[in-house]
Amino acid sequence: MKLIIANWKMNPETEFEAINLAKASDVSGLIIAPPFLFLEEVKHSLKNAKLAAQDLFWEKLGAYTGEVSAEELKSLGVEYVIVGHSERRALGETDEMVAKKVKAASDAGLIPVLCVGESAVERASGLTEEVVTRQLLSALELLKSLISNSLPFIVAYEPLWAIGSHNPATPQDVVKVLQCIRTLLKHLTLDLSPFVIYGGSVDALNAHDFLKEKEIDGLLVGGASLKPDQIIRIVEISSLF
Repeated sequence: MKLIIANWKMNPETEFEAINLAKASDVSGLIIAPPFLFLEEVKHSLKNAKLAAQDLFWEKLGAYTGEVSAEELKSLGVEYVIVGHSERRALGETDEMVAKKVKAASDAGLIPVLCVGESAVERASGLTEEVVTRQLLSALELLKSLISNSLPFIVAYEPLWAIGSHNPATPQDVVKVLQCIRTLLKHLTLDLSPFVIYGGSVDALNAHDFLKEKEIDGLLVGGASLKPDQIIRIVEISSLF
């Protein structure tokens, strides 16, 4: 079975809706990332799915208003954390900030889901591999703790231009970028065997096209993850490969 992560983003509006959505989506093989506010109640609602957070801060404690640490997330039963999502990068999150978050996650024993991907302008300029390489190298500089802790490592290729656009990258384009990621890791001779997944306008209708590709280890699902029938169907498809 491949890896399926449901990123709810800033949805739903109420705790009641979050609990109901969690219970309706609770299947083995799924990782659910609700908003911070609903993490505890979603955790109590899950029997099969695993819990992820959508972000974290790199410091353990201190005067950082509005931030959440890796240790605080772990105390709630969180196992995975999304880091460097393109929507956060678009709001000003830098490669350096992302790298520190990846290190903080791995130091605390959380499994980081490192997101990399290019904008529409960068894609049009033929800079996809250059951008992805830069983002990945920046994070890998601080990844010695990941290796020493023998934690899994997840890289999510999720191009900004594809997210929420109903215009996903083609499976062939995704495979090309994922091969670039694996080649880079191999050349760096890092003792990492990452899951490399794709995210960007994925739903139950096109999930099979991506998951059938050997190079694609799973999917990071946004909007479709708010529809239990769709996300469950995607998990079912993933079990075929």
